[in-house]
Amino acid sequence: MTGDAGNWMQALRDVFAWPWWLLAMPLPWLVRRFASASPRSGGALRVPYRGLEAMATSRNRPGASPTPWLLWIAWCLLCVAAARPLQWGEAAQPPRSARDLMLAVDLSGSMSEEDMFVGRRAVDRLTAAKAVIADFLERRAGDRIGLIVFGQRAYAMTPMTLDRESVRQQLDATVVGLVGRETAIGDAVGLAVKRLQDAPRGQRLLILLTDGVSNAGALTPDKAAELARDAGVRVHTIAFGSEAGAGGMFGFQMPGSEPAIDEAALQRIADVTGGRAFRARDTAELAGIYGEIDRLEPVAQPGPALRPRIERYPVPLAMASVLLLLALSPTLRLRREARA
Repeated sequence: MTGDAGNWMQALRDVFAWPWWLLAMPLPWLVRRFASASPRSGGALRVPYRGLEAMATSRNRPGASPTPWLLWIAWCLLCVAAARPLQWGEAAQPPRSARDLMLAVDLSGSMSEEDMFVGRRAVDRLTAAKAVIADFLERRAGDRIGLIVFGQRAYAMTPMTLDRESVRQQLDATVVGLVGRETAIGDAVGLAVKRLQDAPRGQRLLILLTDGVSNAGALTPDKAAELARDAGVRVHTIAFGSEAGAGGMFGFQMPGSEPAIDEAALQRIADVTGGRAFRARDTAELAGIYGEIDRLEPVAQPGPALRPRIERYPVPLAMASVLLLLALSPTLRLRREARA
């Protein structure tokens, strides 16, 4: 029985915000009962409101005025309105709240080397990177994403936005050498820190892809890493390029040659900021790295569906008002005739 009562109460709460007001419905009947039970010769029960008095003293007589019944119905409707009837709207999913993610892509001259494959077609590094990043963007629904490109200087191509398609289009429009043929890794990290400063701490993320050594810009990679750490920006770095294009032959570094990719500097940036450093030698490895970043930085799932509550008390309140006007109109007419 206790469980049934609890279910009834829950059902009432689903329909009414304040269901206890429904207990006031029998009040006129109680007034009528006590008025009938009171001694006729003694003091009469006085009712403070004329409407309740009319309902309390009415009888079901042939030809009786409908006014008491109108007052009864109006009273019940007022009780229903006071209980605040509710209607539940369609379930709505709250918007996802995920990360503020900045993509930094190298456009220096070395990104034109055609040592990558998309399918069976030989392409340059930038084309391969675009294909992999476009697929990565498809999986990041809910993230606010921005795009930075860098060469001799670093530029913000898109501000932080939920519109992943605009980021993809801006990336597709880039070409090698657009911002110079050198590599300003430190400036790219510094610009990302500036763009992410308004994002909530703990959600600031930079994914930096480069195939070179920092040889331009005002900031060194180490100094930029310190700035990112202090700002709470986590940096994942990706060194992209084949072994043959990395200043070596058959995987070995030639004596006296300079490495084409400064993997040590990228590792330091990742270590200082709490990120990961990756090495991609072909398109398949690059796709795997962005898949791994997906697992490291999952998109937050949407919260539970919410159903909005729509207040419906104006309907019974309006109906009660109409009934009260109908019930009171004969009385008002008789008073006007009496005065005349």
